[in-house]
Amino acid sequence: MGEAASREDSLGFRTALIVDDHPLFCDALSMTLRLSAGIAEVRSAETLQNALEQIEAGWQPDVIMLDLNLPDVEGLDGLVRLKAAAGAVPIVVVSSMDDNRMVASALRAGASGFVPKHSQRDVFRDAFATIASGGTFAPQGFVPTGDGADARTEAETALDRLSLLTRQQARILDLICEGKLNKQIAYDLSIAETTVKAHVTAIMRKLSVQSRTQAVLLAQQAKFAHVMHGDPAGG
Repeated sequence: MGEAASREDSLGFRTALIVDDHPLFCDALSMTLRLSAGIAEVRSAETLQNALEQIEAGWQPDVIMLDLNLPDVEGLDGLVRLKAAAGAVPIVVVSSMDDNRMVASALRAGASGFVPKHSQRDVFRDAFATIASGGTFAPQGFVPTGDGADARTEAETALDRLSLLTRQQARILDLICEGKLNKQIAYDLSIAETTVKAHVTAIMRKLSVQSRTQAVLLAQQAKFAHVMHGDPAGG
């Protein structure tokens, strides 16, 4: 108890949300979080939508653990959307797709850390300690990219731009991708159509696009970025 309490006091993480659709892994990760970071309350969500609903209902965990491939989303698109909803809550990607480019893309898209699945408990402990001190955690062997040695892909640029959107703007972009018009979006979100128009203008400015079609294409580039990084069936 003393060891767990001291870790909890030093790291400051007391609640966590695990977003993963594998029950056995969720159970194992939950135990790891309790033992390695002194986290007392751990909730889970099997889909991105369920995670967003929990946050929408007002529950804000101290940290979020996110699998990249979920039943309702694949690749880094889920990270971008969850980041927009969670705000300042740190998100740690826990994935088996841990090649160098995927790690770099996840960190660039706003993840506070990246831990490969099946990592030992001390790796998770190191990740929490790094994040608690204001740093960003990357797995052993990771080599930062984007310094001129590695050209940025269109998908990575798309992720950079999407990460600029507010939570409401991200929701509106999702509805635009579904083909909905401003009037329909206003109805769905219970806001004025003029407010939707203002958000759409801001979205296109942040994404550096000139039309709704271009905004949708850019969102799709991010959504399918995982195809460039290895096996899309991984977690």
